[in-house]
Amino acid sequence: MILLETLEDWGNLYEATQNKTVILLKHSTTCPVSAAAYDEFQDFQEEHSNLEFALVKVIEHRPVSNAIAEQLGVKHESPQCFIIKDKQVIWVDSHWKITAKNLKNAVS
Repeated sequence: MILLETLEDWGNLYEATQNKTVILLKHSTTCPVSAAAYDEFQDFQEEHSNLEFALVKVIEHRPVSNAIAEQLGVKHESPQCFIIKDKQVIWVDSHWKITAKNLKNAVS
């Protein structure tokens, strides 16, 4: 999993979506709903090692989180999960809707 800690990290990942699909989680380390979403995200990741995964901790790396919202044109929520391909959001959801099952359906 790629950890996005700088604006450069985000820029590099965003450019990489031109050639691959990336699943990105915006995660709050202080929120129990986000903790549940993170567990689902990890469960999905374990079963889909062929995909690229990324994580940004929204409190610790607020500028990165804000840049993601701005560049993708999607209002910030946390937790929030994106599937990005060809520099476009092909799926986004938040809170309790971030489940391994929903992620599986989204990539199918």
